[in-house]
Amino acid sequence: MVGCGGLSEIVDIMKRTGAEDLGDFYPIRPDCQADTPKPRFKPRAGKTLSERRWNAAFSEDGHLDIEKVLRRIQRGGVHPAIKGSVWEFVLGCFDPNSTYEERNQLRQRRREQYIRWKAECQHMVPVIGSGKLITTPIITDVGQPVIDSAINSSFSDKRSIQWMLALHQIGLDVVRTDRALAFYESEKNQAKLWDILAVYAWVDNDISYVQGMNDICSPMVILLENEADAFWCFERAMRRLRENFRCSASSMGVQTQLSTLSQVIKTVDPKLHQHLEDLDGGEYLFAFRMLMVLFRREFSFVDSLYLWELMWAMEYNPNIFSLYEKPIAESDKSAASMLNNKLLKQCGKFERNKVKTGCKDQQSALAVFLVASVLEAKNKRILKEAKGLDDVVQILSDITGNMDARKVCKEALKIHKKYLSKAKK
Repeated sequence: MVGCGGLSEIVDIMKRTGAEDLGDFYPIRPDCQADTPKPRFKPRAGKTLSERRWNAAFSEDGHLDIEKVLRRIQRGGVHPAIKGSVWEFVLGCFDPNSTYEERNQLRQRRREQYIRWKAECQHMVPVIGSGKLITTPIITDVGQPVIDSAINSSFSDKRSIQWMLALHQIGLDVVRTDRALAFYESEKNQAKLWDILAVYAWVDNDISYVQGMNDICSPMVILLENEADAFWCFERAMRRLRENFRCSASSMGVQTQLSTLSQVIKTVDPKLHQHLEDLDGGEYLFAFRMLMVLFRREFSFVDSLYLWELMWAMEYNPNIFSLYEKPIAESDKSAASMLNNKLLKQCGKFERNKVKTGCKDQQSALAVFLVASVLEAKNKRILKEAKGLDDVVQILSDITGNMDARKVCKEALKIHKKYLSKAKK
C-alpha cells in the first residue's frame, strides 16, 4: 500500500503518472476522507518552488542561491516532491554556502550522533528501535520497573527516571497523531515517530517531552525517509519553538508569546483588546493551541505544511546555521547580529523588517502576528457576537479548514509593520 510507504515511493509513482493530486502525496484513510478538510494549497506553475527550480538553484559544487529560493517559497510554497530537502535548509540544518561534499560529511556525522544517542536509549529501554512503541507506564516515580514492563532493572538517577516516565505519554500521543493519514496505519511508521520523540526527550532533558511536539515532528517523519535526518530537522524546528514547551508547576513557556500577542492587539486594535479584557480573556489563552502546534488544528495537513514553509522562509536569517551549530542552551539568542547588505537580502520578509527596525524581541515570532491576523479577520464577529470566552473560542473554531495560508501570512506582515510603527510612538 502506497500510504504506508515512504514519500520517495509516492514521488516515483507521481513522476511516472504525471499526477498532481496532493492526496496522492499524503493519502487519507478511506474511513476518514469525509471528515478531513480539503486542502486549499495547489502547486502553481511560476509561483511554487518546483523540483526543476530547486535543482537549478545549486551551483556545480553545491552552493545554494538561498535568496532566489526564499523568493519562490514566499510566493507559492514548495512542491511536495522536494519539501523535505528544502525544509532542511530553511530550518537551518545546512548552510547554503556549503558544498555537496561538506553537507554529505555533516549529514553522516549527524546520523552517527543520532545512532549513538538512540543506542543509549535502547540500552535502558530495548523497545526503542524495535518497530514497536509503549503506551503504558514502564517505571514508577521512584525508579522501580512496572510488572511486565519493557525494562528489567531499577534506576536511581533522576534524569533516567523522568525520561522513562514520559515514554508512555509519548506513545499515547503518537497513536493519536495525524490518524487520518494512511502513513500512520503502519505501526512501523508510528514507532519511527515515537523513537525520534523519545531520543529528543533524552537529549534535551531540560525540556524533555511535552504534548504537542508530536504534531511538530510528524511531518518531518513523513517527508524525510531517513530517521536520523527527520530527527535533526525536528531538532532544528524545536530550536525555534522549545521555549514554548518549557513547563513549570505554575506556567507554560508559550505564555510569553501570549503576552506579546496581547500587547500587539492592544497596540493595533485597542477596541478589540478591551472587549477581550472585558470578557476576561486578556491573557489570550484561547490562542494557546495555535501557538503551541503552529496552527496544525486550524489547517488541513497539506495547508499546515504550506503555512510552515511560508513562515520559515519569511523568518529565515542566514546566520541560523552557525547559531544552531552551537549547543541548545547557547542558541536561544538572536540570529540578527552582524548582517551586512548582502546578507540582509538573504533574509525572509519578516526577518528583514525586524533587522531594519532593530527589533530584537525573540518572542515577536511571526506566529504571534499570524494569530493577530486571525483575530483581526474575525474582529467584527467577536465584537458583535462574543458575550463570553466560549463565544470567542467558537468563532475561532469556525476558521478550521477555511483559511488561506498565504493570505494569513500577508496580513500578518501588515500587522507587524503597523505594530512596529505604532510601538515607536
